[in-house]
Amino acid sequence: MFLSDVVSLGQPTVGEEELRAIADVFASGWLSGAGPTCQKFEQRFAEVTGVTDALATNNCGAALHLGLTVLGAQAGDEVIVGDYTFPATGHSVAWTGATPVFADIRPDIWSVDPAAVEAAITPRTVGILAVDVFGQPADYDELRAIADRHGLWLMEDAACSAGASYKGRPAGSLADIATFSFHGRKGITAGEGGALTTNKSDLAAHARKLHTYGIAPALSRENSTDLPIPTFDELGFNYRLSDVAAGIMLAQLDRLTTLVAARQAVAAQYGELLGDLDGVTTPVALEDRVHPWQSYVVTLDPDVDRGRVATYLKANGIQCNFGTYASHIQPVYGFSGHLPVSADLFLRHLAIPMHANLSEDEVDRVAATLRAAIGS
Repeated sequence: MFLSDVVSLGQPTVGEEELRAIADVFASGWLSGAGPTCQKFEQRFAEVTGVTDALATNNCGAALHLGLTVLGAQAGDEVIVGDYTFPATGHSVAWTGATPVFADIRPDIWSVDPAAVEAAITPRTVGILAVDVFGQPADYDELRAIADRHGLWLMEDAACSAGASYKGRPAGSLADIATFSFHGRKGITAGEGGALTTNKSDLAAHARKLHTYGIAPALSRENSTDLPIPTFDELGFNYRLSDVAAGIMLAQLDRLTTLVAARQAVAAQYGELLGDLDGVTTPVALEDRVHPWQSYVVTLDPDVDRGRVATYLKANGIQCNFGTYASHIQPVYGFSGHLPVSADLFLRHLAIPMHANLSEDEVDRVAATLRAAIGS
């Protein structure tokens, strides 16, 4: 089978605009991290996400770790984490020395169940880390009420959520700190990259310091008339995004509205083609939030053999994958509880092709092949 015959699971939308942006960065002479192009991207991304401060990072894991660190997570603390997520979310909590306490999820949109969060709170709990699963925002009004009632902070893992919104408010502005990913399968991408967003200036300033080894970035000293020498008084990290990647992200931000609309059209077409398919449940998009459809994940009935379906799809040129992880069952965490909703969906979810470049004919082909796989 030729590569051109394969319908890819994910695919970036890049072209001449991104190449011109890279050329502009090359011409500027500043290619390394936290430079003038990064600064311009941060300003634009803060506007898009409706916050006062955005900080570009080299990946979302770095942004998660930075956010948790400046919120004060440390050894002896517990952070409640939405369970259905790539383990970068739980890892980032463990990196601070705190313990991730996983909470079960809603069976319809797969983000953390507020009732499960409330039940998981202990005297050691310091915060809640919700996940916008596949881009659709979690229940932030309910989560904020719980956080405020118990004196906790609230953080949004918006890795998949660029272009999403909740009750008219953009993803990135829904918690004390939010974090984004610009990995190659995300809605906007530089191949890798991430960002931290917040409306809290003190947290933003601390994160910016820590993300450059614990000092102000070199750009802040660029126009100095003397020779300022920074002092290191806090252990920081190297979490900067290069200006080359920031240039790509500026071009991607220009595409954001169009890319989200294209994914929404694909999701709508899938819904029409698969909505009546026995053995398959299509995903839910709630009316009070905008879903950017980073992935399109169907739920197979318990009696459908997911491995057989996946094998059939791949043999017919349709890429697919499982949804994401039930984090609590991963051995690295040593978590002792059982979260039935997340554990069940982990075994029954199937991701089918979703990206902004899919043609109507390709979506028809994916749906027809899935129908044939279920009936075979």
